[in-house]
Amino acid sequence: EICACLVGSEMCIRDSYTVVLTYISLVITLVGISLAIEGSFRSAVFCLALSGLCDMFDGKIARSKKNRTDREKMFGVQIDSLCDCVCFGVFPAMICYLMGVRGALGWFCIGYYTICGVIRLAFFNVLEIERQQNEDGANHYYHGLPITTVAIVLPLIFVVQMVLNNTTFLVLLHVMLLTVGTLFVVDFKLRKPGNLVLTGIVVVVAIAVLLVIFNSKMMVPKMHFPRTSFWKWITEYFICLLYTSPSPRDMRRS
Repeated sequence: EICACLVGSEMCIRDSYTVVLTYISLVITLVGISLAIEGSFRSAVFCLALSGLCDMFDGKIARSKKNRTDREKMFGVQIDSLCDCVCFGVFPAMICYLMGVRGALGWFCIGYYTICGVIRLAFFNVLEIERQQNEDGANHYYHGLPITTVAIVLPLIFVVQMVLNNTTFLVLLHVMLLTVGTLFVVDFKLRKPGNLVLTGIVVVVAIAVLLVIFNSKMMVPKMHFPRTSFWKWITEYFICLLYTSPSPRDMRRS
């Protein structure tokens, strides 16, 4: 029982294989975030595209289990949206910030995009849970632009960047965040692509990623962090805090 609580519930253990691609997508995103912080934006964009590829097929794997209970279905919906929030909400926003979307306008665009992404996922959760209570099978329509679209848009923007100067490219990133974020929350019906269209999307994004890896001219200075070790930095911080804090005697005098 204790072990079951540590992983969420007994249902989580039984249903783990149906969300395995969702977990893989999350791990790929964490790798991509670390690469972006290191300044390896080509590799970070590759991780974003690969994470999007995992998300394309995680639903098909989940639906391959025909005898899922209502609790298992709800767990799949929740875990998918939670991971998507990190993979396609926080991760792209961080890439854009590290590439130069900064200042008051940049923070507004990043905040707007992230908030719209969270709203989109919460709205999806509500609609999907209501739909699964009334019907079985896959939903054939999106309500608003799916948040995973950014895994297609950002690599394509990187391709366009090859023929743009850095200023124009940064303006394009601002516009992308505002436009895609708005389409997240606008309620319009978008038919889900079939297998043929999905194959075409995968091929296009794969070509875009290959072009980014081998031809992108994006050069952004790496972020520099203290060269001292983490524990040494923590120790020095608390020593400094100890010596600069007022003693009880000084507080009584004041």
